[in-house]
Amino acid sequence: MKKDEETNVGSTQLTFRNRDTRIAFYELLLENSLDEVKEVPLPEGFHYVNYSPGDEKQWISIEQSAEEFASREEGERAWAKYFEGRENELENRMFFIVNEAGEKAATASAYYNIYRGDDGVTGWLHWVAVRKEDQGKGLSRPLITHVLRHMKTLGYQRAIIPTQTTTWLACRLYLDLGFRPIPENAKSSRTGWRIIRRLTGHPALSEFGEADDRELFGR
Repeated sequence: MKKDEETNVGSTQLTFRNRDTRIAFYELLLENSLDEVKEVPLPEGFHYVNYSPGDEKQWISIEQSAEEFASREEGERAWAKYFEGRENELENRMFFIVNEAGEKAATASAYYNIYRGDDGVTGWLHWVAVRKEDQGKGLSRPLITHVLRHMKTLGYQRAIIPTQTTTWLACRLYLDLGFRPIPENAKSSRTGWRIIRRLTGHPALSEFGEADDRELFGR
């Protein structure tokens, strides 16, 4: 979602990428109310479009460029798992940002828990990604707030964001937007949240303390 950044780890300055497999993996879940989501405007030259039939390839391409997938085949499997058979819903749930050149540069979806179904109350922000060439242009925050505001128009009252420690920069952005760890996940992935606290220093996670080197790298 953002360009690579540096963060202090122990006494050594290391560069951690947006998606970094050196970090111990923990699944993380954040939540927030949809009552007061303020939309952040897109930078000049960019605009939104909704999903159209055939956008599957563009979605996979963006996610792969953002390193969500190691291969196109992995992207195809993810599409089949989350969206196959539900394509008729995507025109009102999946969004893309189009750049100055007319290329789809980023994507996110106002979705729901695919395992438990749509309860009409809690929406899930799914698969937020910015193409590598368009990272660092201020697209993530506008995209997320745009999709969350649309989620509210669909009738949802609350949003959940699934993520993981290996995409720590995304976690920091979600925390900045007011999202907080779901209580159950704060317990089951406490070490994961300690890792995010260590890497981001985010004040919203002060109750967790900072992970030590062994926790950070899973050793």
